[in-house]
Amino acid sequence: MNRLFAILFAVAMAFATYAADTRTQTFNSAFKTLQVCREDNEFFPPIINLDSDERIVVSFDELSADMRYMRYRIVHCDASWKPSQLVEAEYLDGFNECRIEDYEYSSATFANYVHYRFSLPNDEMRLTVSGNYLVEVYDEDAPDEVLLQARFMVCEGSLSVYPSVTTRTDVDYNESHQQLSVKVQSKTTAMARLDWYNDLKVVITQNMRQDNAVVLTSPNLTESNGVVYQHVPQLIFPAGNEYRRFEAVSVRYAGLNVENIVHYDPYYHVQLFTDRCRTGEPYLYDSTQFGRFKVRQSEVLDSDVNADYMIVHFALEAPMMTGGAYYIDGEFTHHLFDRSNRLQYNPATGLYERDMMLKMGSYNYQYLWVPSDSETGYTAPAEGDKYQTVNEYMALVYRRSPGERYDRLAGFGIIYSGR
Repeated sequence: MNRLFAILFAVAMAFATYAADTRTQTFNSAFKTLQVCREDNEFFPPIINLDSDERIVVSFDELSADMRYMRYRIVHCDASWKPSQLVEAEYLDGFNECRIEDYEYSSATFANYVHYRFSLPNDEMRLTVSGNYLVEVYDEDAPDEVLLQARFMVCEGSLSVYPSVTTRTDVDYNESHQQLSVKVQSKTTAMARLDWYNDLKVVITQNMRQDNAVVLTSPNLTESNGVVYQHVPQLIFPAGNEYRRFEAVSVRYAGLNVENIVHYDPYYHVQLFTDRCRTGEPYLYDSTQFGRFKVRQSEVLDSDVNADYMIVHFALEAPMMTGGAYYIDGEFTHHLFDRSNRLQYNPATGLYERDMMLKMGSYNYQYLWVPSDSETGYTAPAEGDKYQTVNEYMALVYRRSPGERYDRLAGFGIIYSGR
């Protein structure tokens, strides 16, 4: 009875303590360039296989001349990214309050910062179950105040997932949409006895965006060893356009899409060429990284601590619209819609503008229109929807059998449109 009470109390405290918004983000403006990625592939979604040698790397900067003593903890989440019913001992082997000991001071930069980094799992903690995970970073003197947080996933690989994509959709034919279907198959005889209609939940994302993610709870076709989700209206996505790019990798020359670089004490300012709406323009292929970015200073060996921070000036020439706002979208904005990446209309220039403090590097970005009554961004107004666009779609399959208290991440699959 005492053990049951302890578990219930821990679960209640988890729901009371952790913020409702568990998306990857920082809660303190001094923290910049938060990245969470696979150790072996920084351009791969942050997902690793259970009981493998794969690791997740979390890195970030704090704009400060002095280091800070910080720790991190891991929270297991359900398929909806809310804290699960598991207590630490059920998903973690080891310690769950680890100090961040890998840090370096910036060198030869106008902006003073400290670069931090840690990997998961590690010698102090091992993850014992699959599913969604949230890592929270906090000052060791203020454990209740989360400074930043990042999502990652651990897959057990008990199901095979095969997504496919076509531009011949149920709403148009080679025009402005892309349609997915997902096949899920068991790997063992025991898994074939799943209740395919009640035990599974499938989540599909486009370029790691969460605002237009799709959740499916039942298939529409059963096969001998699995199920298929096809001709589902929710799996028809606006195709969008290839991400825009800019490169600010040196102060000696203007890189891709950079009009000029000027130093106004204390920072360099990067003025990008004015972007224009691409709705009426023909499709033009451009090899991008699906919204991701890479920190890089072309003249140094260690960009993590030698790349400087710059003020980047974005400008979009677009017709004035009411009832919503334009936002800059990409991995560097964590695909969030808030004041830091919201464009403001400037009557003096007739442009939508936003300044952002970013670390030197190569960036993918796009402009999304978000209606006032919606939390979903739309590519059509500024980018256009071109069926030829190469998008990264990921299908995550969670399962929870009767009596289980958490959502297992049973399998995942990734497909690229146009390839």
